[in-house]
Amino acid sequence: GPAYYKRYPKDFEKFLPVSKTNQLEECTNEEISNAYDNAILYTDYFLSKVINFLKNYSKDFETVMFYVSDHGESLGENGLYLHGFPAFIAPDVQKHVGAIMWFGEKLDVDKNLLKKKLDTYFTHENFFHTILGFFEVNTDLYNTKLDILTNCYSDDKS
Repeated sequence: GPAYYKRYPKDFEKFLPVSKTNQLEECTNEEISNAYDNAILYTDYFLSKVINFLKNYSKDFETVMFYVSDHGESLGENGLYLHGFPAFIAPDVQKHVGAIMWFGEKLDVDKNLLKKKLDTYFTHENFFHTILGFFEVNTDLYNTKLDILTNCYSDDKS
């Protein structure tokens, strides 16, 4: 089972009470949810540290951070916990994942064009093609239609 309480330092235990075991049957829904929220809080902190690190170099170098979770998580909705259910029965919370793209100052990504895609449905498959396109990898595997950044470069790179 999940050991959310092991995924953050004690200083990030802001949501209380928390589950201190990976045996879900020994925990309340509130304890499970709080431990998970603390893990998310720490992930948010870590990503902010990465961005701040990159900002120090973004005036001189092209800096970027891509982050995407590998899966969503059920925290007791309809009696379901964790993840990994077949797609046809998995609830949306397991299939909708967090993702963030941060771009430094020197990059030619037009953020206004990218904002127009905020409500577009993307999958992990898009991430693969976006990375290939971003780094201008020349391969037959690359599909511009699956690249999230297609038509979002200010110099018409795509």
